[in-house]
Amino acid sequence: MSFNNFNFSKKLLDNISLCGYTTPTPIQEQAISPILAGRDCVGLAQTGTGKTAAFVLPILQRLLNGQRKGIQAVIIAPTRELAEQIHQNVQSMAQKTSLSSAVVYGGVGKQPQLKKLRAGANIVVACPGRLLDILNEPGVSLKNVETLVLDEADHMFDQGFLPDIKRIIRQMPQKRQNLVFSATMPKEIRSLIDNILNDPVKVQVNHTAPAATISHAFYKIPKAKKTVLLKQLLSDSAITSAVVFTRTKHKARSLALQLESAGHSAVALQGNMSQQKRQRAMDGFRDGTFTILVATDIAARGIDVSNISHVINFDVPDTVEAYTHRTGRTGRAEKHGQAISFADREDMTLISNVERRLGMKMVLETLELPQVTEPARRRPADNKPLGNSTGSIRKSYSSRKRNHRGKSASPIAV
Repeated sequence: MSFNNFNFSKKLLDNISLCGYTTPTPIQEQAISPILAGRDCVGLAQTGTGKTAAFVLPILQRLLNGQRKGIQAVIIAPTRELAEQIHQNVQSMAQKTSLSSAVVYGGVGKQPQLKKLRAGANIVVACPGRLLDILNEPGVSLKNVETLVLDEADHMFDQGFLPDIKRIIRQMPQKRQNLVFSATMPKEIRSLIDNILNDPVKVQVNHTAPAATISHAFYKIPKAKKTVLLKQLLSDSAITSAVVFTRTKHKARSLALQLESAGHSAVALQGNMSQQKRQRAMDGFRDGTFTILVATDIAARGIDVSNISHVINFDVPDTVEAYTHRTGRTGRAEKHGQAISFADREDMTLISNVERRLGMKMVLETLELPQVTEPARRRPADNKPLGNSTGSIRKSYSSRKRNHRGKSASPIAV
């Protein structure tokens, strides 16, 4: 099957070629035709399988066939990074058409976004909070919206965006096309989706498990030794580009600083950073300025960077669904990737749940860690050495290190 089967316009086919798309992915094969026909659609597929093009391409074609009348398509995403990623994809696929798009999210000035909307953007990609804020401004209306897209819908509903989404929908025409796309769709939110869609086509492409192009392994290791293990792994030349996931913003920041001090080209991405710094981190990771991105789960969705060789769960996620999203940053576009998790005793339940989802055992890796010796400390009064303090790793970046008298520790196998 080729994109010619969908009767796309010549300009759109040219753009598809310029984007490097050759043949439709399974989710595109199944979703594009019903969306072109105006049907509501629920699309469930693994990350990295082409979901964005599956809804953007038919939206562009339908807009090209119709009359231009302000904002006609709204795509809502849960994070700034994902909204920016979708917007860039829309721009690439619409580049040889007269269609225009705008992206709307918080953390940056509102006036430039307002200007683009008032200039006549046909497609708006937005995070819910900022879109609601902008809708209070004169000259911005959703009365002509023909298509609503909720991308990563499970995350939006799970994170409490549902009230904002309902308020946005109330400003749209009741008669419209509704599209919901996600990599996972837990049962508890399916009823919420059913209230929004009208007789939808349901497209499912192996959405419950990580892609088959990803290999999965884990190290059983105490929390206190994770940083030593990470530094050891990153010295392997096979890890050419990696996303390292942490559970907290503080850990992402401190771990990136530690890796940078150790000579790695690393940068943090976490929610306390300004949008300018977040964008700089993403741009630097995309262009190769940084080879290691240390991030919280804001990077689990919307990070479409080619050739990420590894995803490393420094802290394992809370759910199998979150594991699926994180590991989907690698193994994209049918390329091979590797997911590695650091698991202590408390994390083994999650590892077992992931194995059940995968339908196989994850590889249990072992590695002999290097000897780590703390520098000699001196007494404040007489400035005499107290002796060497040994240990496998500082418990945290800021403080709380354990000091042990005596001989250096021998190498540790994990």
